[in-house]
Amino acid sequence: MLTDAKCRNAVCPPEKKQARFADSGGMYLQVSPAGSKRWFLKYRLAGVEKQMALGGYPAVTLTAAREARNAAKLQKAGGIDPLQARQVEKLKATVGSGETLEAAANDWLERGKPNWSDTHYVRERRNITKDLVPYLGKRAIGSIKPIELLAVIQRVEARGALDVAHRVHITAHGVWCHAVATGRAERDITPDIKKALKPHIKENLPAIIDPPQLAGLLRAMAGYNGGPVVRAALKLAPILFQRPGNLRTMRWVDLNLDSGLWTIPSADMKRTKAEKINGQAHTSPLPRQAVEVLRDLQMLTGQGVYVFPGLRDHSKPMSEAGVTAALHAMGYKGIQSWHGFRATGRTILRQVLKYDKDVIEAQLAHKGQITHGGAYDRATHVEDRTDMLQVWADYLDKLSRGADVIAFKAA
Repeated sequence: MLTDAKCRNAVCPPEKKQARFADSGGMYLQVSPAGSKRWFLKYRLAGVEKQMALGGYPAVTLTAAREARNAAKLQKAGGIDPLQARQVEKLKATVGSGETLEAAANDWLERGKPNWSDTHYVRERRNITKDLVPYLGKRAIGSIKPIELLAVIQRVEARGALDVAHRVHITAHGVWCHAVATGRAERDITPDIKKALKPHIKENLPAIIDPPQLAGLLRAMAGYNGGPVVRAALKLAPILFQRPGNLRTMRWVDLNLDSGLWTIPSADMKRTKAEKINGQAHTSPLPRQAVEVLRDLQMLTGQGVYVFPGLRDHSKPMSEAGVTAALHAMGYKGIQSWHGFRATGRTILRQVLKYDKDVIEAQLAHKGQITHGGAYDRATHVEDRTDMLQVWADYLDKLSRGADVIAFKAA
């Protein structure tokens, strides 16, 4: 057994590379010829001898070294390799800034931010700061039980926000997976509560897909007495069936009315941040009717940036509420939404006019079902889409006039 005096006076003979002075339980003090002294612990695990450093003497006293030895032996008795456990702790210190749910969530957000769109980042942060952190944020994430997470998400369900509750669950899944990867938690507990959440069936946005019913809407839109900006947006929405966010932020600089083309920059498309940076622009042909609407509107808003400027602030685009309010005023609330024009166009073009689905999906700027030329290859479909949209615009004109209205039967 060592004493403080023996430790202080321990020296290594000059002819040796090192000298060892044993204490007990496999611990010893190693002394070099230069006089440096370090504590080590020898132990065996699964028949393999291992050596673990416990620190340098005198910074680590004899008493402190024995405490570290005892702690390591307790780990070993519990089936844990103390050396491996130490390495894990060191790794955890390099990948995270804390053990709490809040720390793990913030770390996950910052690591994901470079690859997420701004909208996705804002939504994930809101789910964390509003619905997770206030109740579990200060808890060590590895200690949180499934029932506790369920109780938090059930608070969201109690607000009647079932869609938000499922989004919070998805966010929690991302946080827990990150916690497992960084050593903060042993496992992801979110699958444990999935079946305990209230079922939420996402409803499709209201959309007319019956030609006679669409004809009635087109006539109502033609007679709408709102402002010229909203009326123009109403006319273009069914013809081009682009996302409302892209249509309302349409810029004059992105239009070539002579060529009949609207080029939407990749950064403005609904894509991940990497796709926004690396993807190519989405080009939408403009049929004759769309060009006429835009030339008329150009006399009114052509001096500004946006084709559809806001009513109060012309330096900003119109809000989505403008067209939505117009549809509601015409009696189409719950029947047709602005976004629903995408489903309207896709369904009737496919079911009635029999256009190829790849051409339609390309106009929708969908990447999942494109089979020609890769996910973002729109160039091969521009000519096809130019012909298709002109036929489509002519078809809408006929519907509005009450001609050639043929309802299709659902399969």
